[in-house]
Amino acid sequence: MLALILLIDAAPVQTAAGAMIPENIRAMLDAALASGNDGEVGTIVKYARAADPLSGDAVLAIADKWRADRAAARERVIRQASFLNLWTGRGELGGFVTTGNSETAGGSAVLDATREGLRWRHRFRAQADFQQSLGITTREHYLASYEPNYKIDDRAYVYGAAQYESDRFLGYDDRISLSSGAGYSVLKSSNLQLDLELGPAFRHTGFTDGTIQSSVAGRGSLDFRVRILPGLGLTQTASAYVQRYNSTVSSKSALEAKLLGPLSAQLSYSVQFESMPPADRKTTDTISRAALVYSF
Repeated sequence: MLALILLIDAAPVQTAAGAMIPENIRAMLDAALASGNDGEVGTIVKYARAADPLSGDAVLAIADKWRADRAAARERVIRQASFLNLWTGRGELGGFVTTGNSETAGGSAVLDATREGLRWRHRFRAQADFQQSLGITTREHYLASYEPNYKIDDRAYVYGAAQYESDRFLGYDDRISLSSGAGYSVLKSSNLQLDLELGPAFRHTGFTDGTIQSSVAGRGSLDFRVRILPGLGLTQTASAYVQRYNSTVSSKSALEAKLLGPLSAQLSYSVQFESMPPADRKTTDTISRAALVYSF
């Protein structure tokens, strides 16, 4: 940015409004606009206004119009897209080591997908962990969830959540959880994000000992993400279903480093706690994973 200040006396370029923007500043601004990076545009505007206050307002106006045009174009694309379009997400493929009800190594696959609309956000997650040794299955965990969100404003939203799980090593063959409630983005920036959700829930569980349990519960969740360095991020997610009988608390801590293009490497540690599992099961399972992540 020193070049921006030192070269301030370069030949000016006149805008449609009549303001004179130094040629070198306009070149840097045009390059930032062409890159499509809002952070770079903001940086150019900041230093350009500090270096040449006379043309600073014109530079800001150009940047504001660019942002408004992008927002309008994005809105048109969203309005015209079908439900099957505009999904983004990530796929994970890796291995794990477990302690608790099963002590073994195996493989896992995870798919996370999100669709951001003008008012609606849709989130889908699927996960499978499976291990078989000498013809004997030692771990078998499946999960699928869908969560639609209706955005009240830029931070507050109303959510619905449906989740199916199966893990006989944790003591249940099938578990269906339904919930709705309120969510709020406490922190929301390019480097830091914290979402909290809270609401009532209903759970139906078929345990491996033949017991069937249906109960009203309370659900809370936390989703925290921070970018530590460029290409290095930390995430912490947690959820809890609290009910009269068997309550569940689960969490996942993950450190992810960007490798090449859409590929990243991830190390994670997950804990799941069941307050009242069947008599022959332990209350806590942990999973350590190393995974290759593909973002799309």
